[in-house]
Amino acid sequence: MNQDPAPAFPYRMIATDLDGTLLRSDETVSERTRAALDAACARGAVHVVVTGRAVPWTKHVLADLGYQGLAVCGQGAQVYDAGSGRLLTSVTLDRKVAELALAKIEKEVGTLALAASRDGVDGEVVVGPGYREHGAGLPSTPFENRAALWAEPLNKLYVQHPELDDDALAKAAREAAGDLVTLALSGENIVEILPLGLSKAKGLALAARRLKVRSAETIAFGDMPNDLPMFAWAGHGVAMANAHEELLSVADEVTSSNDEEGIALVLERLLGES
Repeated sequence: MNQDPAPAFPYRMIATDLDGTLLRSDETVSERTRAALDAACARGAVHVVVTGRAVPWTKHVLADLGYQGLAVCGQGAQVYDAGSGRLLTSVTLDRKVAELALAKIEKEVGTLALAASRDGVDGEVVVGPGYREHGAGLPSTPFENRAALWAEPLNKLYVQHPELDDDALAKAAREAAGDLVTLALSGENIVEILPLGLSKAKGLALAARRLKVRSAETIAFGDMPNDLPMFAWAGHGVAMANAHEELLSVADEVTSSNDEEGIALVLERLLGES
């Protein structure tokens, strides 16, 4: 006797942030979450990673997952085809504008510690004096002279302040230079200077167009303020329990933390309802 086919998953696209969302604190993805994603994709969904990390800091995670699809990297600056290892789109930061924005921010808050993500599939992250690096095992190259920052095309700058916390720095930077660049808070000690108007939503919309998926057909998972535009774009936004209060305040739903199977819990429920 033939069984009826399983019903389609309620959403055609599942967009997941990486750090603090898909990845646990040890930077791995649980077997339960992998199984839930596989089951949703078997019922017609497509999984798209949407991360603030640029491609060079994302590739190894995708390889570990066996991920072959599109990934939106660099806060939306890059759409990367993991299967072919190619960049499909890449937006760079105007270095003269960035230098002006940085000068305006430092006029208000004082000298900042800096890092930058260079463009390309193999672009380096360069780190200046005093910058507190984030992410165990993520490769970077030190620099001493700021002139080295502007030597090659960049996707973004990272800024840190010796005294201001992340929220205060992001607010001050936005007030000083928000007319020139986009400021994003994407994790602990991670305040970023991006091209004006760039967001995860911009990159995700480009990926969705290639996949012929509409925003209303998308469920998005995230944990930080840089996920706000993605939540505004997607049909349903799910914040992790460990999320920043700004994201929690606008989420359609709050799930368990990234260390407590938060994504799997939502997907399993939807699989049972579909």
